[in-house]
Amino acid sequence: MKHAGMKPRHLFKVVIYVVCIFLALLSIFPFWTMFVNATRSTVQIQQHAVSLIPGSSLLDNLKILTSKSFNPIVGFLNSLIISTSATLCAVYFSSLTAYGIVTYDWKLRNGFFTFIMCVLMIPAQVVIIGFYQMIYSAHMTNNFLPLILPAIASPAMVFFMRQYLLANLSTEIVESARIDGSGEFMTFNRIVLPIMKPAVATQAIFAFVFNWNNLFVPLILLTSQKNFTMPIMVSLLRGDIYKTELGSVYLGLSLTALPLFVIYFVLSRYIIAGVALGGVKE
Repeated sequence: MKHAGMKPRHLFKVVIYVVCIFLALLSIFPFWTMFVNATRSTVQIQQHAVSLIPGSSLLDNLKILTSKSFNPIVGFLNSLIISTSATLCAVYFSSLTAYGIVTYDWKLRNGFFTFIMCVLMIPAQVVIIGFYQMIYSAHMTNNFLPLILPAIASPAMVFFMRQYLLANLSTEIVESARIDGSGEFMTFNRIVLPIMKPAVATQAIFAFVFNWNNLFVPLILLTSQKNFTMPIMVSLLRGDIYKTELGSVYLGLSLTALPLFVIYFVLSRYIIAGVALGGVKE
């Protein structure tokens, strides 16, 4: 009877594993197709758009990619500088803002948070004309700073960090640190920020992916080829008037996606640790 009663449970586990494996393969399939097409020629891609077997045209696609008027290595470095700097600014200052909202009791605290939420509802496309005019008047076009410094003000990230601190930060810890003579920045950097590691890792992934894939603002502000980012270069590959080299386009997309995988695998362990910690919290 005991063995008979366990069969449905085992069958249920098998079904769950099968479904999870199927969803995992379904998620991996587009990326695998992209990497495979990066090794195939344009003719092969046009004849069979989907293939699971890599081709032999990787070096040819690389030559086509590097024969353009821009340098993919320079674009890769530009994207890395902008994305990393913007992510660090967004994560740190958003966490600091959330810390101030949660731990300080002042009259305009709720009003300030409401203002941040109102800013969150304004689409970026609405203010881009005024932003470009301001940057142009300041002679800061073809400069990375206008793409990095605005990341300091990230309303959605502030909201996320605030909600995380409300659920996980004990104000007694902050008060004890103050009694022991710790300054506010020292308390934040050494006590609060380590507590926020899962939230910081989660938002760092999203921020890095957003800034790395950002095409709209860099395309407006950057006009010099030496400052082009990878998304701009890939968009120019796809916009060739005479012939679109699909193999080189897929190779450019693959090079663009690789850092995103690295960032996710590096930071994902902090997210998993945070979920496990939340699961055993009393």
